[in-house]
Amino acid sequence: MKTYQILLILTISLFSFFKETQAQDIQLSEVLELNIDSPITPATFNYISQGFKRANKQKSDAILIKLNTPGGLVSTTKEILTLIGESTIPIIVWVTPEGSSATSAGAIIASAAHILLMSEGTNIGAATPIQMSGDIEKSDVRSKSVNDLKALVQSLAQTRGRNATLFGDMIEKASSFEANLAKKENLIDDILNKRSDLSSMVNGRVIHIQGEDRKILTKNITYSSYEMDLGQQLLNIFANPNTAYVLFLIGAALIYLEFQAPGGLIAGSIGTLALILAAIGFQVLPLNFGAMALIILGFVLFIIEIYVTSYGILSLAGLGSFVSGSLFLLRTEDSYIMISQTLIYSAALAITLFLILVGYIIVKDHKNIGKVKFNSQVGETATVIALIGDESEIKKYQVKLHGEVWNLESEKNLEVGDTVIILEQTELSLKG
Repeated sequence: MKTYQILLILTISLFSFFKETQAQDIQLSEVLELNIDSPITPATFNYISQGFKRANKQKSDAILIKLNTPGGLVSTTKEILTLIGESTIPIIVWVTPEGSSATSAGAIIASAAHILLMSEGTNIGAATPIQMSGDIEKSDVRSKSVNDLKALVQSLAQTRGRNATLFGDMIEKASSFEANLAKKENLIDDILNKRSDLSSMVNGRVIHIQGEDRKILTKNITYSSYEMDLGQQLLNIFANPNTAYVLFLIGAALIYLEFQAPGGLIAGSIGTLALILAAIGFQVLPLNFGAMALIILGFVLFIIEIYVTSYGILSLAGLGSFVSGSLFLLRTEDSYIMISQTLIYSAALAITLFLILVGYIIVKDHKNIGKVKFNSQVGETATVIALIGDESEIKKYQVKLHGEVWNLESEKNLEVGDTVIILEQTELSLKG
């Protein structure tokens, strides 16, 4: 083999090696920050899912999740783990601020992070699955649940190079670890107290992502924040199992009251609203169907307000139902379109102004009851269209007034086509 051929092969090999090495490095400069400070519910998953889409849209290099949660739903937690597993950019979970914790579902989510950090004065663990009423009973069901989560968490911890045994103890024994002990036992990657120290802390660190070892290189990290919008915040409240259960009890009680004392419709209408919100919280009703049900219920309440004197209660309930339904609409994780919140607020404002205007007119007319006669024709000018009686001094005519035909009594002799001014009005006739 000739010398120039050998040099060419070596050059190509070095170029390929350099290119492969470069592909393994992650240049970290743009980081999207998410903040979870509540139980893990479907609203949390929706928020994280939208955050991942935002990071992809603005081409962020990593996602930083600030975590403080007492736990949540296992089903939702597993969906979040899938999101992290499918991510092509590093997911950094930071248990912060001081006094925060990543317990139960939070610890499981933390185990999947490509980089796991904690602030001093925080803790992680206590991830044994429980029911709303307490611990799962000692049975095959409990063993299956515990073993499933234990194997999942240990697998994730082992993949990230962390202490899989102690992560398993968090599930099986409800073990919990404060930040310094967690660092010592290789449960976390490091302790971070200030975000400004993140760049130097992760620079040069090798992570395992998408089955490959990648080195992180940082330089002048800039952060952008993505917070829960109003719709996600409301959904987060209603998705709390305790809140959903209370709404269910209130809704059922109001529906029962409506059946016991029918006719008012106020209790039944508000009870229906509470039951729909409870169904969304329990995930019995798919979110989009629930949102449409709320919007439809809102307009039904507006219509009922016309026929039932509720002093604005039904209108307020209808407005709340309409706004909530609009904010929840198209919130599923597979939606690629969203309704502009500006449009939602504008529609809600327009409906509110209309209701205020109608209320003002009703109140104004209510004050005039007994003072001003409704549909008074006194002082108006009518046109004679027929003579219907002249046997006595009082002549009787038919007159046309504002397109209406009235009976008129008058002492004057009038001809068809003459005009007359109305001097007095009774229930069925006029005098002029």
